[in-house]
Amino acid sequence: MLVVILTCCTATLAACTTNDDNPTERPTITRIQERGKLQVGTTGDYRPLSYREATGDYWGFGIEIAEKIAERLGVDIEFVQTSWPTLTADVQAEPQIFDLAIGGITITDTRKETMLMSDGYLANGKTILCRTSDADLFLSLADLDKPEIRVMVNPGGLNEKFANENLSQATIIVYDKNEEIPNQVAEGNADVMITEITEAPWYVQNDSRLAAPLMNTPFTHGEIGVLMRKGQEDLLTLVNSVIAQMKADGSLRQLHDKYGLIYAY
Repeated sequence: MLVVILTCCTATLAACTTNDDNPTERPTITRIQERGKLQVGTTGDYRPLSYREATGDYWGFGIEIAEKIAERLGVDIEFVQTSWPTLTADVQAEPQIFDLAIGGITITDTRKETMLMSDGYLANGKTILCRTSDADLFLSLADLDKPEIRVMVNPGGLNEKFANENLSQATIIVYDKNEEIPNQVAEGNADVMITEITEAPWYVQNDSRLAAPLMNTPFTHGEIGVLMRKGQEDLLTLVNSVIAQMKADGSLRQLHDKYGLIYAY
């Protein structure tokens, strides 16, 4: 009898130890709710999807999506700074840095091979920003691909990848701070910024020096979604449910209207 009791106690202790030492074995949603907050990775440099003010406050289209997800979970929200060059590593980091990443993240097959991506909640596509006075000069990709044209991109993301793959003649300038590139173009330090149709309208509306002449004819077509590590299928299902509900009840369209973005659903 004593042997049986000791064996049971040992088994129980081992089970408890396993759960404590391996928290990721528990459902993601359970862990988030026990913690009491959703931890969201975001770059904070991508108006109007994710922007971090000097005060530390975040705002934007993606930020409001994240807040809806936290609301569904019934928890608070905490934003964690990430960057485009380190995004994949941060999503897959051990120990885990945040639960999901949001804000201008394009859904790609490459990302889906190693991570989970939600359904799309925002249509996007590569386009350009240039000075208003130069708008008539850039009417095609060929117009950009000339040695005298200085094309500025942020490092580590799909904008840099697009420029390297499609512009063999242009002078490509990699600039660290994405949020400063439009002003660099406006002030003449570059001629063109490779950007997205999700980002370009905000700058055109807020800086009369800038234009997006190819806004309605983007070079690529895609969608933006929520990114997270594999093994969090329960969280992915909840995120997709939130997105579907926002499409159904009209709140996603209202969010598009609020930020002046194209609604494609």
